[in-house]
Amino acid sequence: MNGNVLTQSRDAVEVIRFATPKFLEGAPPGKANEVARSPEIDALLDRSVPVSIGISGGKDSDACAIAVARHLDQIGHTGPRLLVHSDLGRIEWKDSLPSCERLAQRLGWELLVVRRQAGDMLDRWEGRWKNNVARYEDLSCVRLILPWSTPSMRFCTSELKSKIISSALRKRFPTGEILNVTGIRRQESKQRSKMPIWAPNSDLTRKGGVGITWNAIIDWPVQDVAYAIEDAGLRLHEAYTRYGMSRVSCCFCIMSSEADLIASALCEDNHEPYIRMVELEARSSFAFQGNRWLADVAPGILPPSLRSKVEEAKAIAVQRQVIEAEIPKHLLYESGWPTCLPTREEAELLARVRRQVSALLGLAAQCVDAESVLDRYAALLDLKKAKGRESVVEQSYPQQSELCFG
Repeated sequence: MNGNVLTQSRDAVEVIRFATPKFLEGAPPGKANEVARSPEIDALLDRSVPVSIGISGGKDSDACAIAVARHLDQIGHTGPRLLVHSDLGRIEWKDSLPSCERLAQRLGWELLVVRRQAGDMLDRWEGRWKNNVARYEDLSCVRLILPWSTPSMRFCTSELKSKIISSALRKRFPTGEILNVTGIRRQESKQRSKMPIWAPNSDLTRKGGVGITWNAIIDWPVQDVAYAIEDAGLRLHEAYTRYGMSRVSCCFCIMSSEADLIASALCEDNHEPYIRMVELEARSSFAFQGNRWLADVAPGILPPSLRSKVEEAKAIAVQRQVIEAEIPKHLLYESGWPTCLPTREEAELLARVRRQVSALLGLAAQCVDAESVLDRYAALLDLKKAKGRESVVEQSYPQQSELCFG
């Protein structure tokens, strides 16, 4: 293999490109034709139910599609077959859709491309920040909420991939059973190591039939993934072959390693979304990955004015965290919030915290004195009582309440 030199300074990034991805080195023939099976999956396939495979352009979904296609041919499956790609917009690698198209052409399957109608992933993060600011300003949350998805709340996957794909499949197949296939592998993570071969899919289950998710290559090691792709004569996504990425998802993903973030920044196609995301870091004072700032990945790409704003945002973030740490634990979010009326002293503390945080970020917060804080809590508690025990905020923001106040 040709050598790879990847160096980074605060002002520049240089790369000598990979000739071969590491996971392809010495990949021996393995289980590349063997899909994970169960009596339930076999019974569905015997009935030739529709089979849909979600693909991203990455190696696991490619290998999964290759293996499942071969298996369906071997068992004489005659039902509909479909590849589905959820396009996340500007945050996608430019080669992701072409990679999906190459796979579809190789297999001879239809490729369905779906997109979120309300905007792409960047729109979702920016819209979330706008909404979170509004919620903070009217005291619908105690602490300011980050704009980003997180490992514990991956709405990037659930909203922009799973739900969009499921909606498209329900429209395509309004009756009968649906088998939705993923390329998830147990080797990928501790969480995925415990996943089953198949499970009911509530998003696909409707009056007209049931939906099942099938993790067809759940037990495959990465060497078998590499072999399946190589054996099929497919060209890998350029993120692997040109930039040395270990995985393909968004060009800057909340789950990416630092090395993958740096490698992604080497691609000029990714510079526009990179700058857009760093602008949101600077505006919100929330780093992209917990305490890891995306701005630090490739600062040489950023305009000098934006680098200055990021440094200000980092200082603001520290101050914000110190200020918000003063809020007593029992006033922070828990299921059913608000659970109590603050004391006068607590209301004065909350008002002071809100004044300081608002001044730091230039927010137009209401309820910045003790009286208005107490009035707002009283109104929320009255509304909660009128509507029942469930949190008023949970009713207003049912899919995000667990991260609203933490």
